[in-house]
Amino acid sequence: MIKVMIVDDSAVVRAVISDILQREPDMQVIATAPDPVFAMSKMNQQWPDVLILDIEMPRMDGLTFLRQIMQQRPTPTVICSTLTTEGADITLQALRAGAVSIVAKPTAGLSDFLRSQDEDLVSVVRAAASANIKRLRSGTASTAAAAAAPPKLTADAILEAPRNTPRLSQTTDRVVAIGTSTGGTQALEYLLPRLPATVPGLVIVQHMPAQFTQSFARRLNDLSRIEVKEAVSGDRVVTGRALIAPGGRHMLLKRNGAQYVVDVVDGPPVSRHRPSVDVLFRSVAKAAGANALGVIMTGMGDDGARGMKEMRDAGAPTVAQDEASCIVFGMPKEAIKHGGAADIAALEDIPAMIVRYGNAN
Repeated sequence: MIKVMIVDDSAVVRAVISDILQREPDMQVIATAPDPVFAMSKMNQQWPDVLILDIEMPRMDGLTFLRQIMQQRPTPTVICSTLTTEGADITLQALRAGAVSIVAKPTAGLSDFLRSQDEDLVSVVRAAASANIKRLRSGTASTAAAAAAPPKLTADAILEAPRNTPRLSQTTDRVVAIGTSTGGTQALEYLLPRLPATVPGLVIVQHMPAQFTQSFARRLNDLSRIEVKEAVSGDRVVTGRALIAPGGRHMLLKRNGAQYVVDVVDGPPVSRHRPSVDVLFRSVAKAAGANALGVIMTGMGDDGARGMKEMRDAGAPTVAQDEASCIVFGMPKEAIKHGGAADIAALEDIPAMIVRYGNAN
């Protein structure tokens, strides 16, 4: 039984989320609280397996409370954050403090919005409950976005699968494609600052709501020696640059003469995500073939597993993050199961692998 506590100053949010979770046979809402001070008194009586936490609350803000919790007793925490630019910046601070996931909520129509994404709320809580507690600590960050549950489409909805096309010959131009979800903020904040300015161009899908990817890209750019930016159509994939797929849109790699560029497109969610790792990886398999390295890291679900297999079939080297260093081992596990991962490596070893790939003749 997954024991959940909901801390939010909105009575509507507390009631709706409680109702959604209580319908699940493996979940129990053990308490709700309108602010962190009241929550702590209840947590001292019974500690939850998962905490759902608002940011802006009376008496103590959620960010301060989260930092206290992560120092006292690291607990998988889902941030329930408002869809605003200011909210995005504060939420990213919460993710760096150790939160696992984001549930983005609007400023109006809360009840209908939350009920429309009940399946994803449940999935996010289950993923949080399975998080690797040893990887949750103050100063880390991770995220997965909750969105309305669409049909589980494949990458066919965006672009055709490779059709027994001959492998592309290797060139000096190389690409690194990375896919991640829950725990990915932590993983990327570890990975990108450790890459030199001479690293091959990177294309990255991190499951996040639209309002958060731009702030996240700015944060990574400030931390890193390479340039990091939220992608727009036509951006070139060049040495020393990482392009982050914008939340709410798919990103594809394309070959434009002698150059690689990205195309940012609309379309239905694929593997229940937009942007989708499967879409990015398939496009990389078709456009770059053996001239790309595929990396899949911590995250829930199976997005990217099939796309990584297509990359490997096209001649690309591929690597999956190992279980011990993942916040959630879902996506790498599925990539391994589908035969897409040629190598398995700890997060701490992946930067060096990318550098070696870039330096190989």
